[in-house]
Amino acid sequence: MTPTATPFTHTSANGLTVTGRRNTPQHDAAETAQIPLVIAIHGGTYTSEYFDIPGHSLLDRAAALGVPVIAIDRPGYLGSTHVEPGESIILANAEALDQVIGELWREHGAGHAGVFLIGHSIGGAVTTAIAAREPAWPLLGIAVSGCLLQVPDGPRLAFDALPDILMIDLPGPMKDSVMFGPAWTHATTMPDLSHSSDTSVPRAELIDINNGWISRVRDVNAQVKVPVHARQGEFDALWITDAGQAADYAASFTAAPVVDGRLVLNAGHCVDFHNAGAALQLSQLAFALEVSVAKAPS
Repeated sequence: MTPTATPFTHTSANGLTVTGRRNTPQHDAAETAQIPLVIAIHGGTYTSEYFDIPGHSLLDRAAALGVPVIAIDRPGYLGSTHVEPGESIILANAEALDQVIGELWREHGAGHAGVFLIGHSIGGAVTTAIAAREPAWPLLGIAVSGCLLQVPDGPRLAFDALPDILMIDLPGPMKDSVMFGPAWTHATTMPDLSHSSDTSVPRAELIDINNGWISRVRDVNAQVKVPVHARQGEFDALWITDAGQAADYAASFTAAPVVDGRLVLNAGHCVDFHNAGAALQLSQLAFALEVSVAKAPS
C-alpha cells in the first residue's frame, strides 16, 4: 500500500460490510467545492489493490492532483460481504453499492462537488448499472474501461464450463494471457507486479458478464444520464475489440449529455497495468475534474 492510501472498513445500514483503501488529500473549502470524491470499482479476480499497484496507482496519481479516491472491495471480495446474485450479480452489486456509496458520500464527501465513479471490467459494468439507477446522491459522471458490447465465444464457453462452486481461482498463466497485451505493451515488471491484487472471483460474475449482461448492456447504458468517459484496450482478449466496437459502445449511452469514448492503442484488458496506464488514469481524473467545475447559476 502506498503512503497515501489508508485501509478502511465500512458497515452499511443494510448490513453490508465493505473493505477497501482510500487517500485523503486536504483542501480549503473553496478548492474542495470544485473537486469530486472518486469511488473506484475494481473488476473480476482483482481487489481494490488493483488501483494501488506501485507505479500504476490511481490513488497516487489522484493524490498528486488533490483528488480523494475511495477504492472499494466489491461484494464477495476480501472483507466485503457477499450478495445473492439473483437474476444478475452485476445488478445485485449495483443495488448494494448504491446505498454504500451514498453513505460514503455523507461520511467523506462534505464540501466536494459530488461523486465520480471509475470502474474497470466487471466493475465498469457495475458502474454503469449504478449510474442507470439514478442514485439519490450527487453523481457527476462515470469512467469505465474494459467494457464493450460483445464477447468472443472462446472465453464465454470456457467460463460457462467452470465448476459450479461459489468462488473460482483462475490459474495465473490463463489470467495473464487475457488481462495483458503483448510483452512490448507493458513494463518487464508486469504482469508479476499486478499479482498482489489477484484474488478469487465469484463464479456468478463470470457467467453474468459473458451472458446475461450482454443481453442487457445496451438497455442499461441507455439509462445513464451523466457524462461518460469510456476506454478500451486495443488488445483486450475478453471482448470483441476494435475501433468500431468502441464507437458502438460509446454510442449506446444515448441519454448521456457527454460521451468521450475510444480505443486505447498498445494496451490489453487491464489498461492501467500497461505503458498506456498513466495516460488512461490522468485522462479519467481530468474528465472527473472537468465535470466537477461549478456550472452557471440557473
